[in-house]
Amino acid sequence: VQLQASGGGSVQAGASLRLACVASGHFTPYLMAWFRQSPGKGSEFVTARAGDNGRTYYADSVKGRFTISRDPDKNTLYLQMNTLKPEDTAVYRCAARGTPYYSGTYNYTFEYDYWGQGTQVTVSS
Repeated sequence: VQLQASGGGSVQAGASLRLACVASGHFTPYLMAWFRQSPGKGSEFVTARAGDNGRTYYADSVKGRFTISRDPDKNTLYLQMNTLKPEDTAVYRCAARGTPYYSGTYNYTFEYDYWGQGTQVTVSS
């Protein structure tokens, strides 16, 4: 299984970007998510989407500005980012869990089996 993220770039504050994560290989996406990491910080949970019911979860810092979605026909996970802020600057990585989970948690990196390589998002003020 491979995850390929794209769509990052350098934008001004207030702008929008849409990230895409294309999955290849055979697996059942029980959970898919986006995490981000900025210099000197650990991985930060951004958003997740459950594969069975489509339920979505967001970090408080992005709620109302970011939207996660998935196109199963294209095996692609999206992250629509609106009203970007300088503090959103980070490398964004997509992640997927290919096994059933029962913990109810979704914001820990250890919950995920597969990771993309990351795409850089830079927001200037």
